[in-house]
Amino acid sequence: MSGVRIDKWLWAARFFKTRALASKACELGRVQSRGLPAKAAREVRVGDLLQVRNEGGDFVIEVMALSEVRGPAAVAQGLYRETEESKAARAKVAEERKAMFAVDPVPVGRPSKRDRREINRFRGR
Repeated sequence: MSGVRIDKWLWAARFFKTRALASKACELGRVQSRGLPAKAAREVRVGDLLQVRNEGGDFVIEVMALSEVRGPAAVAQGLYRETEESKAARAKVAEERKAMFAVDPVPVGRPSKRDRREINRFRGR
């Protein structure tokens, strides 16, 4: 096997839950191959460098093996290798997200009557 469709490979590597979501991400330009937006039908080969944006973050990965079949997660992780820069960037984003919630905790439950009045005053009503 010399190449696999990029949407099939992304689905097999478990970057997206369905192949339809993988092809939609390609249409929206969230998948790049060699710095160019990749169409769903583009073939992926071993050694290609891909940039993938999904709800898990921004990944820069190198294709290590090809597969058209979705298998266990342990097998899927063997299909690619994430670059060190990508790992560091995702860790930094996760750390910033945690710090944001530590500074301003999310309120629990609905606002009280007093809180609602303060919100209305703040909004200028």
